[in-house]
Amino acid sequence: MKRSLFILLLAVSAGSHAQQRLTLADAVNTALKKSYDIQLAKNSLEINTINNNAGVAGGLPTVNANISDNEQITTINQKFTDATRDTKRDNVGSNNLTAGVTGSILLFNGFRVTATRQRLNELQHQSESLLNAQIQNTIASVETKYYEIVRQQQFMKTIQQSIEVSRQRLAILRARQEAGMANNADIYQSQLDLNTLLQSQITQQLTIDQAKTDLLRLVFTTPDSSIVIQDTITFNNEISLDAIRGRIQSNPLLVSADQQIRINEFIEREVAAQRYPTLRANTGYNFSSNKSGAGFSLLNQSYGPFVSVSLAIPIYNGGIFKKQQQVAAINTRSAKAIRETTALDLETAAVRAYQSYASTLLQIKTEKENYKLAQDLVNLVMQRFQLGQATIVEVKQAQESFELAGFRLVNLSYTAKNAEIELKRLSSQLTP
Repeated sequence: MKRSLFILLLAVSAGSHAQQRLTLADAVNTALKKSYDIQLAKNSLEINTINNNAGVAGGLPTVNANISDNEQITTINQKFTDATRDTKRDNVGSNNLTAGVTGSILLFNGFRVTATRQRLNELQHQSESLLNAQIQNTIASVETKYYEIVRQQQFMKTIQQSIEVSRQRLAILRARQEAGMANNADIYQSQLDLNTLLQSQITQQLTIDQAKTDLLRLVFTTPDSSIVIQDTITFNNEISLDAIRGRIQSNPLLVSADQQIRINEFIEREVAAQRYPTLRANTGYNFSSNKSGAGFSLLNQSYGPFVSVSLAIPIYNGGIFKKQQQVAAINTRSAKAIRETTALDLETAAVRAYQSYASTLLQIKTEKENYKLAQDLVNLVMQRFQLGQATIVEVKQAQESFELAGFRLVNLSYTAKNAEIELKRLSSQLTP
């Protein structure tokens, strides 16, 4: 007895390790951690965060150190009014050494630095919006595929219930045959119907396994059809279209479109600033040393600090800056048009999803009644069949009605859930 109990416990333990239960929260959290699309969006955000800097915008001082050491051999031929000073020599070595540190700071360039800094800041915020959009898309994809598995498993339950009815029908007919009250034709037909359902069960299991593989691909996990999902399709039946419309303005894609308009406006300012003078302040320290083996000057050194102001005024460059500004203005108009299109697309998608959601909820109420009636009909017909008051055809028709009602109810529940997920995605309400 103890040995049998020990073997049973080992079998249960092995089964628990072979099958791993996967919840919706686990699937979503794993996808958010491993999604390559989210990682790419995070990388883009990190890049724009790094670039959002005053130095990148050109607003910080620049300091450069320069050094040059030039060694050369020359021929010198110098003549003076005093002939005794004349010099003529070949292969004279000379050295020219210059070094310096220069610092420069921009004082004015038509506020281009300000516009660039604002553009870089807006690019960072846009990257955040696009990351949020990718997160919403990832959650929606995982939830949709997760509930697809739940739907297929509920299809399987309906098939299994119908198989049980077919087995009962076949058992009744075989008992009648032993009593000499049933013919082989009814038994053969019942066996064929049972085999067809068993074949459907195998096909349905393949569909479930493939759906699990697709889900694990979405969450970037090694495919394993042994995972267990124990869940039902539930949905919120109190979503209002007005509430969804009110939250569409916070959709990250629409926010990103608004940010793109501002980015293009800042580019306009940057381009326009190129037509203004540029004023820079410069300072530094220079050192210069010239040595020669012969000639008028054998050593010449100079060193010391300096301060200067430079002013560059653009006068004419073929109208390039003006044309660039015109192109930037067109890009801004295009960004505004894209924003309006995005807003219309989001609202249209929300209305369509809500129409599907509301219509499906109405159908579900009726379909639940149909499913209950189909269950009661199968039970009633089986009771009558057992008593010899119903034919095999009536039993088969009742089974088919039950199967269709079950499939329709599951499909409607899945459709309602999909519509709910889409409405939440459009209104940025999906959370891990």
